[in-house]
Amino acid sequence: MTFNLNQIDFDKGAGLVPAIVQDVDTARVLMLGYMNRDAVAKTQTLGQVTFFSRSKNRLWTKGETSGNTLELIDIKLDCDRDTLLVSARPNGPTCHLGTQSCFGDGAPEGLGFLSYLEELIEGRKSADPSSSYTAKLLSGPLRKAAQKVGEEGVETALAAVDEDDTALKGEAADLIYHLMVVLAARDVTLTDVIGVLKERHK
Repeated sequence: MTFNLNQIDFDKGAGLVPAIVQDVDTARVLMLGYMNRDAVAKTQTLGQVTFFSRSKNRLWTKGETSGNTLELIDIKLDCDRDTLLVSARPNGPTCHLGTQSCFGDGAPEGLGFLSYLEELIEGRKSADPSSSYTAKLLSGPLRKAAQKVGEEGVETALAAVDEDDTALKGEAADLIYHLMVVLAARDVTLTDVIGVLKERHK
């Protein structure tokens, strides 16, 4: 958080500001709540996203009853100083209806889909190898999955050289998928890899 409480314009909303919560891994919008000064302060101190409940007229930490908390990652203040963008990591479904987002379920769009796919691959670790190609790769020797990364890498490079965009997209998808399987097998996350890229970008 690169601002202090005094910079937030609480007066415009009679002491409350809207807080948009976004999944830090998928960029999916999870929910909209409202915060007063105390809710922002408690969110920072507790490390769990806390709102001011207009219906209960009190502070309310997400997950205090359900256990489906929102771990605080960051808070940003918009240009008008009257809306917050909260980056969080959800622990379970965010919506009381059981969906990941209050705006409906389904896979996130764009690059956020990779995080969704990562979750699916992680879930295949405990699946029956005979029921899933991913589970079979994860249960077998790591060298076999690693070999697939090498094969798909070569095929991706060849498709690029051939200037066949359709083939390139398909082979690149195969390469990314198999790479993600290898990462999962080694308990390395995409967030870990992105962290390395960010360090190199400095």
